[in-house]
Amino acid sequence: MKPLFFFTFLTLAFSPLFSQNNSNLTDEIALKLSVLPLNCIDQEYPNKPGHTYGSADEVGLSPKALHPVFYGCFDWHSSVHGHWMLIRLLKTKPDISNRNEIIAKLNTSFDRSAVEVETEYFTKYATGRGFERTYGWAWLLKLDEELALWDDPMARQWHENLQPLTDQIIQLWTEYLPKQTYPNRTGVHPNSAFALGFAIDWARATNNKEFEQALIKKSVEFYGDNTKTPAHLEPDGADFFSPSLEIADLMRRILSRRDFEKWLNAFYTQKGIDRISEIPIVSDLSDYQTVHLVGLSFSRAWCMKGIAKSLPAGHPLKSHFEETAQKLLGNALPLVFDGNYGGEHWLASFALMALE
Repeated sequence: MKPLFFFTFLTLAFSPLFSQNNSNLTDEIALKLSVLPLNCIDQEYPNKPGHTYGSADEVGLSPKALHPVFYGCFDWHSSVHGHWMLIRLLKTKPDISNRNEIIAKLNTSFDRSAVEVETEYFTKYATGRGFERTYGWAWLLKLDEELALWDDPMARQWHENLQPLTDQIIQLWTEYLPKQTYPNRTGVHPNSAFALGFAIDWARATNNKEFEQALIKKSVEFYGDNTKTPAHLEPDGADFFSPSLEIADLMRRILSRRDFEKWLNAFYTQKGIDRISEIPIVSDLSDYQTVHLVGLSFSRAWCMKGIAKSLPAGHPLKSHFEETAQKLLGNALPLVFDGNYGGEHWLASFALMALE
C-alpha cells in the first residue's frame, strides 16, 4: 500500500496540470478532458450494450443498429454523459481549440431520425421500458437540461431534435416512480439518490412542477428519516458513488438550509465522516471494475462541494468537505489518463462534474 501512495503523490507533485492546490477547470485541462469523449462517441467496440434478446431476430443487431446516437463509449449511459460533457465544454469554454470538431460530432449525433430510433427502443423491445433505469435516464435529463438552459441557435436545434427521447424518458419515469417501493443504496449505476437528484435539477430547469413534486415526495419517503447511516462501511470494491453522500447531496436540494443542517447532523456519525474522507485506493487502473474507484473520488468531491454550499458558515463539515473535495480531485485527476479504455470511456465526464 505504501508504494501506491508514494507513486500517487509523486504524480501530483510533478504534474503542472493537476495538483491539490490547482484543481480548477483551466483551458488546458478542459482540452485534455474533451479528447476522451471525442475519441469514443463514435467508437462502437468494445461494447456492453445491455440489451436483452427477445428473439433470434435480434441477435444480429449491432450496438449502432440498436442505438444510432448513443452507441459508442462502451455503453449507452457513458455515451450520453460524454455528449453532455462536450456540450458543457462548448458553453463554458467557447474558445476551446477543438470547438469545430466537437460541433461536427454533435451535429452528427443529434440527427432527428437517429433520435427517433433511440426513442423507439424503449417500447419496441420486450425489456426496453427498463433499459438504463434510472442511471442512464438521469444522464439523459442532465444532457437535455444543459441544452435547455443554453440560449444558442445551435443548441436550440439540438434540443428540439432530442425532445422525442426526453419525452419518452419522462413518461417512463413518471410511470415507474409510484411503483418504486424501495430505494437502491448501492454505489454503482442503480443508485436511486443520484438519479433523483439529477431528475429534480431537470424538473426545475424546465419548470415541470408535477414531476418535481413527485420526485421530492419519493426522496423524502426514502431518506427523510434516515439517521446514523453506516458510511463507515463504504466503499465496496467497485463503487463510483458514495451511497451516503449521494443521499445527502439529494436532500440538500429539497430541504431548507435549517432543516438540511438538522437532518445532516443526525445522518452521519464521525466514524462515517472519517471513512468517506479517505482517498480511495485504486489497485489496478487497467481493471474495468476497480477503476470505478477513481470515479468515486470525483463523485465524492462534487457531492461534498454541493453539501458544503448548503451549510452555514461555522458548521464543522463545511470547511472539512471543501478541503476534502480538493484533495480527492487532486488525487484523481492524473489517474484519468493513466489507465485504459475502462476508465477513458467515462471518467472525463465525472472529472468535469467535480471540477465545476
